[in-house]
Amino acid sequence: MKLCWANTDNFDDADIVILGIPDESKSHALRKGTSEAPDKIREISSLRDTYTRDGKTTLGLPLSGIKKKIFDYGNVKKVEVGKVIDKIISKSKMPISIGGDHSISVEIVKSLSKNKGALSLVYFDAHPDFNSSTRNYYGSVFYDVLPFIDLKSSLQIGIRTPEQEEIDNIRKYDLTVISPLDVLKNGLVEIEKTILNKIGKNVYISFDMDAIDPAFAPGVSVPVPGGLRNIEAIYLLKSIVSHGIVGMDIMEVCPGYDIKDRTSHLASRMIAEVISSC
Repeated sequence: MKLCWANTDNFDDADIVILGIPDESKSHALRKGTSEAPDKIREISSLRDTYTRDGKTTLGLPLSGIKKKIFDYGNVKKVEVGKVIDKIISKSKMPISIGGDHSISVEIVKSLSKNKGALSLVYFDAHPDFNSSTRNYYGSVFYDVLPFIDLKSSLQIGIRTPEQEEIDNIRKYDLTVISPLDVLKNGLVEIEKTILNKIGKNVYISFDMDAIDPAFAPGVSVPVPGGLRNIEAIYLLKSIVSHGIVGMDIMEVCPGYDIKDRTSHLASRMIAEVISSC
């Protein structure tokens, strides 16, 4: 099954390539099942974002429509990620990847930086993933990508449950962090200005779905109350994408813990809104 937004069967014709990476081998979460997310998001997109009338199926599009050609590459193993991202970038296409646990993002960022140079990383998450004493797992992602990003133009959004080691690293590296309370206090438009003034070129968005409050996204591997509202996240995504990005990923949807597939559907809608803003 393909994501419903896929509108071409020809890789060469595509502007954007959807890539599924059903791997959770580096997750320490008590909740298991993020490897099921790529196929579940595709399934729910086809059920919830389409309408059938008189034997004809149409899409429930974003208001601005979708003008880009989208190709669904299918699923690949984690060890194949670098090779596939290289292929996508070499053909001047933009990858949107669906995991899987967040450690997958390291492989994507590494490959993109090899082709694009240091990335301006916008990291949506409830957790900083900035552990350095333990490496190569879903809680050390941001530390693991430091050699491949421009820290001065990178930032984190949605953070609300750091460990002390992560707080120490945030201070050590002078990392810009925007919490949901910052959004509430300063307002969405001011936060948007802060983000756009911060990011540089080669912007890459890595989005852990637990950045969003579990009231809107219950089906994640490590839910944390007090998160972003779904519409706040979508607004910020669209603004950043309109500025220009080199790629994006959506990670940590955990279908087995979802409620009526709300998180998978939200992920599908977020992808649609990103595509419509490219």
